[in-house]
Amino acid sequence: MLLLLAMLQTIPQLPDSSGWGVHVLAIARAPDSALWVGTYGDGIFVLRRGVSEWERIRSSSDTSAHSISWDFVHAFAFGPRGQIWYGTVGNGWGLSTDGGKTWKNWEFGQLGPEWQYVAPNGILTVGDTTYIATADGIKLTWDDGQTWRVITDSMGAITAKDSIWGRIPNQYVLALRYFRDTLEAFYPSNVAVSADAGRTWRVPAHALRVDTPTERAVIAAVQRSVSDTLSKRRTAPAVAGPVATGKSPRHTWFRRPIVLTDQPYIDQTYRFGSTMGGNFQPHQGIEFNNADGTPVHAIGDGVVVHSGPAEQGALTVAIKHDARLTTHDARLVVFSVYYHNSKLIAQVGQRVKAGDVIALVGNTGRATNDHLHLEVHASPFDSTRLIVDPDVRYPPYNTNPELWIAPLPGTGMIAGQVWDSAGKPVYQARIYGLVKSEPRETPFSFIETYGPRNHSDPIYKEHFGISDVPPGTYVLGVEISGKRVYRQVKVEAGKLTWVVFPPSPQP
Repeated sequence: MLLLLAMLQTIPQLPDSSGWGVHVLAIARAPDSALWVGTYGDGIFVLRRGVSEWERIRSSSDTSAHSISWDFVHAFAFGPRGQIWYGTVGNGWGLSTDGGKTWKNWEFGQLGPEWQYVAPNGILTVGDTTYIATADGIKLTWDDGQTWRVITDSMGAITAKDSIWGRIPNQYVLALRYFRDTLEAFYPSNVAVSADAGRTWRVPAHALRVDTPTERAVIAAVQRSVSDTLSKRRTAPAVAGPVATGKSPRHTWFRRPIVLTDQPYIDQTYRFGSTMGGNFQPHQGIEFNNADGTPVHAIGDGVVVHSGPAEQGALTVAIKHDARLTTHDARLVVFSVYYHNSKLIAQVGQRVKAGDVIALVGNTGRATNDHLHLEVHASPFDSTRLIVDPDVRYPPYNTNPELWIAPLPGTGMIAGQVWDSAGKPVYQARIYGLVKSEPRETPFSFIETYGPRNHSDPIYKEHFGISDVPPGTYVLGVEISGKRVYRQVKVEAGKLTWVVFPPSPQP
């Protein structure tokens, strides 16, 4: 780590258009000594040998420009004939054979609702073969993508152009490594190895892990140091005044819909209210990216009130919970809704307990990958139609599910408000300063406040809320009407920390 940082000290700073720093996700040295840097939302930066300024490569809506497909890049690999491969967070991968001038991309149009989430640093070249590890398995090619072979599990989908190369125990690949002539594919809770280029796989008797929690913390620290060093990330000032501290939740915390031994992390790139940096419409729920067929569990006790197709044909389960939410002037009915399943198990009228398996993860409906989309609604009406309506894109009573499910063990929550000088909420504001190392395949960069189509929790009246935050003290910063405002918060395990940003710094 010290050697890497010492090397980076001699490299020019990355151009920073935001003033809050450039979030570096991947860094790789090419055979020609060029330095390639992948970022969160800022595309690719290249520092070629003998050049003192960074070259920037970004996505473009003009497909004739042969640009990269997406500006969220966290994987690189280099082939023996000058090939340059890159992988993205959620929009496939691409290849250049002319030093990065033009690119051929594999994204939704070529891949469909699978294969688009490349694992962090998940592209390998072994001889003339390129392996691309994704949340749907591994694709490999030895002819620069003219043909593809697939390594996936028994549930994995393949296209008519692909052929099965091998079967792996779990298609949700978190990391891929080539070590001593052996491929090692890491997935939630285990690892599989192959000594025959991916044809056959076995689980070792003494299974390796991707890394330990301590190693994950070290990796996160290295990534932050690289980002800070390359972009001269702004250091937050000392903040006077009281520190916001954690308190007990003000209403029910349900359990997670995905068990800890699968992939229980919430996708950090597209949280409730998020636009992924202005790329999408404000999100109406939260995502749990998991392999096709992963069990979906009821978050609380209740009765199934919908089991069937919903928006765009997504196979959906809705539960009316026994728990109610009491505000100062109403008693609200609480519903949870589970979208995009591949199979529905619970039926209408069935009573379920927290933890019961109600469906299996899939990608039915309007989905770009295998995942569970979870919504929680607090409605003044006992009406399923107001909760699950195929013709309604923005349900009237949905709230942030992160404030309704218990944070992961050993973590806490932050929620709060951001106001402008007119006393109005600041929509889609970016709040910097929080550090979250998980999940690495859908990395956290900043908190984003809700948009006008999102609804606050009836109790909290928040403008943002984020869960699974590691305990510690953080200085959070946001820009309001051109001025930067900072607040210091302390996060405690099992508690919610509340913070408010007024329009100007307080003394």
